[in-house]
Parts: sequence; C-alpha cells; structure tokens
Amino acid sequence: MAEPTLVLEDVAKSFGAVAALRSGSLRVEPGTIHALVGENGAGKSTLVKIVAGVHRRDSGVFRLLGGDADFTSTAESKAAGVAVIYQEPTLFPDLDVTENIFMGRQPVGASRRIDRHRMYAEAAALFERLGVAIDPRRPARGLSIADQQILEIAKAISLDASLLIMDEPTAALSGVEVDRLFTVARSLRDEGRALVFISHRFDEVFDLCDTVTVMRDGEYVGTQRIAETSVDEIVSLMVGREVTDLFPKTPAEVGDVVLDVRDLSATGRFHDVSFQVRAGEIVGLAGLVGAGRSEIARAVFGIDDHEAGTVTLGGAPVRKRSPREAIRAGMAFIPEDRRQQGLVTEASVARNVAAVIRRGLSRAGLLTTSMENDAVGPWAGRLEVKTSALDMRAATMSGGNQQKVVIAKWLATEPRLLIIDEPTRGIDVGTKSEVHRLLSDLAGQGMAILMISSELPEVLGMADRVLVVCEGRLTADMPREDATAEAVMHAATHRDGHTAGGAHHEPHAADKTEVSA
Repeated sequence: MAEPTLVLEDVAKSFGAVAALRSGSLRVEPGTIHALVGENGAGKSTLVKIVAGVHRRDSGVFRLLGGDADFTSTAESKAAGVAVIYQEPTLFPDLDVTENIFMGRQPVGASRRIDRHRMYAEAAALFERLGVAIDPRRPARGLSIADQQILEIAKAISLDASLLIMDEPTAALSGVEVDRLFTVARSLRDEGRALVFISHRFDEVFDLCDTVTVMRDGEYVGTQRIAETSVDEIVSLMVGREVTDLFPKTPAEVGDVVLDVRDLSATGRFHDVSFQVRAGEIVGLAGLVGAGRSEIARAVFGIDDHEAGTVTLGGAPVRKRSPREAIRAGMAFIPEDRRQQGLVTEASVARNVAAVIRRGLSRAGLLTTSMENDAVGPWAGRLEVKTSALDMRAATMSGGNQQKVVIAKWLATEPRLLIIDEPTRGIDVGTKSEVHRLLSDLAGQGMAILMISSELPEVLGMADRVLVVCEGRLTADMPREDATAEAVMHAATHRDGHTAGGAHHEPHAADKTEVSA
C-alpha cells in the first residue's frame, strides 16, 4: 500500500492555560478526499494550523509523505508540499491573477529578468487544466470568492502540492460555484493528491468525500468511511449526544406590528418592497444569492440608502441612512459577515459586546474594563460564550463563539426588532441548535425577528412566516403552514410567485406559531 500523505497522532497544543488541542489524530491517504468535522472549538483549525506551519505542536506525531515534520513557518509547509485554501483567501488586489499565483517565485530568463511571457503561459495552462475560464491578465481586485479560491488551487498545483487542505471553502459560494469547486477537487484526487475538506455542511461532505474524521473538545473521536456511516451517526459523534431538535421552534404569542416597511425602493437593488414584522414573530427572508435580501435589510437598518418608501418602528418613522437612529428606536442588526462587519477581532470579548452600549456605561466620561465586564458578563453567560475570560481577543475564538459574541453585543441594546443575516453560516450543528433555541426564546419574550438565511431548512424550520425575494422584489408572503421547499423555490425563481409583490400577511394578534417538526 502507498505511504499515507499525512499522519497525525495524539497531537497536542496549548496556548497558556487553554488546551486548544488535547489529542488530535488524522490519517490521510493519497488519492482521497478526507473530511474533517467537529463543532466549533473542537480543535480542527488548530490541527490545520500545525500542518500549515502557523503553530508548532507541543507533543504527538506529525509525519508528511513518510517523513517526520515540524514546520516553523508557513513557508516551510508550502515548500514541503502543503497548500491551505481558506474560506476567504488573501490576495494582492492590485496585481493580476498570474502575479498572485507566482508571487515570490516568478520565472526568470537568461538576463535574470522576469519572463512574463512564460509566466502568463503557465497560468493559462493551469486554468485550462482546472477547466475554468479566468483571464490570466485580469486584476485580482473584484474577483468572486469562488475565483479567488480557484487561484489558490492553481497556486497549489503550480507548487506541486501533495496535500491540499480546504477550510470551509463553500461557505460564501453559490450552488454553481460549489459544483465547479467540487469538479476541480475530484480531478485533483484523481491525480493522486490528498485533500482534507473541512465543512459544517453534511450534504457536501457526503457528496464529495471518501472518509470522515470527527473531533470533539480538542480530541480525536473516530474515522468512518462515508459509504458506511450516516449524518445522524456523525452528528452524534460530533456533539456527544443526539441532536434531534435542530430547529427548536416553540409557540409564541403574535402581537402588534413592530416593523412596517412600505414601498421601499433602491435603484438596481430592490423595488417596491412592503412587509411587516410583529412582536413574537420570526419572519424568514428567503431567496437565491444576489436576490437582494441583505440589501433590503441594510436599507431598513439605515446602512444603505433608499430612494423611495418608508420604515417605521413601533409606529414611529425611522430616518433613512441613520443606523444610530435605528438603534435608538430599538432596532438591532447582526450582519452576514461577522468577522468584517460584526466584530473588532483584535479587541476583547468584553470590548466587542459593550461596543454599542458603551456611551451608556461610562461615568463622567470614563469607562473602565471592570465596568465593561460587569455590563457584558450576564450577556456572555446567557449565550454560553466559551471563553476563559472576557479579555480574550475575539480573533482567537471559534466561529460559533464569535457569532455568539456578535449576538450578545446587539442583545445588550435590548432591541424590539432583531434583524439577523445568515445566523448560522459557518458554525457547527451544536451551536446552530443553540442559536435557533435563542431566537425562539427571544420571540417567545415578544421580540420581533427578521431572519435572512440561504439555508432553506433553517427558514422552514424557524420562521412563522416566509417572505421570498426574487430579483429585488417580494414574490411571496407565506404563512408557516403553506411554506414548503417547493413553494419557496418556485417563488425564488419566478417573478409571478405565490403572493404578488408587496402583499401583507396580517395575522390576528391572538394567533400562535406552530411547533417545528
């Protein structure tokens, strides 16, 4: 049998008193795609960073291509044949795609000058080999996340990498882009390369991968052949318990209108959008990527402008382009991109949670760390943020805990309306269940919630009512009992959807939501 490409056995890594990895093990064979799954905080990222040369292990076995390995830098890891493709690749935006691929190792001619003709020819050959149509001379700025990832793969192939690690590569991709990425991944597997695929999307794991390794609480749990296991079994191994209620929707009293949006329009983004959200109601905003869902939410909160229409909260008008006024009125907005728009990653947990309420915490213009900790402690505790101290940097936390910090920050403002965009993107199944339970509890306490999600099961499982956006227009307004996957997808792809443009669903105040199946 061929030598395994990667072998990790009982690898441990601690950061001070925090044990990020207690006993991580992974064995990846050449010519296979190996899934690595686990809840946020399970140790997956730390294990990957050891292989990538970002961290050095404290103990354990690390072998690559049959030899012992102990990288002190990412450059050493790359030179040894390891390539890591992250969810959000980092490129030089002002250089073209070819210059990004060959950065630091451009081919040179006899006069020691860069041989640009050869460099562009090699880039074109790489793209042709991958079956993608990217102009080698186009600037990197403006490339989609999907094309940026293809660039990273092209770079890995040009380095003749034997091991490719793909860390949540599909989180920001459309269905067509995911299919293209998977086609490239399978072709690399067929060439005999080894791939590690990290994802929280089980449909992708079971569609793409040959083998799956599960981690929990910094330790290796088990490895299974994909053909010999099931989603339920993997979930049980990940969380150490059965997650039978991923969408814990409980009945809630639907009250008066909190948010009333009328005839909202912004040229090129959305048109004549009208809807309401009531107290105790979770309204799901569904639609295909690019349909205009996030743009509508950003305009309602005042981040982006709109040319026509009105937004009222609790019967009072909210001035456009004024998030500050929206916050004062009782509105909270949790953005889709938590790292770039929801967090100051280099700041502490306490500093992040207190960010929006800081003005109200200060005394005589002074704000101390102890004041922040006293104010945010209850919110961090309520959301079970897994951190040893409130002064831990947000950048060091898992994706699930980062999302909890963002939610805690906005709940600390005690809003009447919560707008939450992609509440569980990139977080594990256990944390998803916790976030869903929190949303259900908040609705039960009378909060109005507008939830935007690209995951149809999440919309159907959590929403009391589903609004569907297609090409910037509302094409459906469905009560929970009428919202099926087929009906939502039909409305998301057809202008003449279930319910025309801005029709309102007006539930009686005494109506109750149903328990999710």
